[in-house]
Amino acid sequence: MTDRGTPDPLPPAPPAGAAGPRRLLLVVAVALVDADGRVLLAQRPPGKTLAGLWEFPGGKIEPGERPEETLIRELAEELGIAVKEACLAPLTFASHAYESFHLLMPLYVCRRWEGAVQSREGQALRWVRPRDLAGFPMPPADRPLLPALVDLLGP
Repeated sequence: MTDRGTPDPLPPAPPAGAAGPRRLLLVVAVALVDADGRVLLAQRPPGKTLAGLWEFPGGKIEPGERPEETLIRELAEELGIAVKEACLAPLTFASHAYESFHLLMPLYVCRRWEGAVQSREGQALRWVRPRDLAGFPMPPADRPLLPALVDLLGP
């Protein structure tokens, strides 16, 4: 699965005593919501940074790419579904300082797509009720996104 919570591999930490800003990593995530009001989580596979943690699908925004274009591309690659830009609604964002970079991650909500969601990159997938999201181990950048999602979708 394309790395959304952290880059793989993690960039090297600056030398001890080095001053200067952390590099900014811009990624985008989406809460896919099915007809039963459940949200899709994907588990980071073994061998990846933060393996075993659950996250929202998405990925790194490539140079010149808009967040919506990234999600459309990543969802086709990772899950085999087609999403139209009009079906992506921005909800909130997370800003999290990792040791060697700072992550900025907008979260979109999507309730309509074409095709059946399937794991195309070996990641485990699970549809989860909003009230149960907090029970899944997640990367630290994903946790602050949960309250806005639960407020929107209800328990």
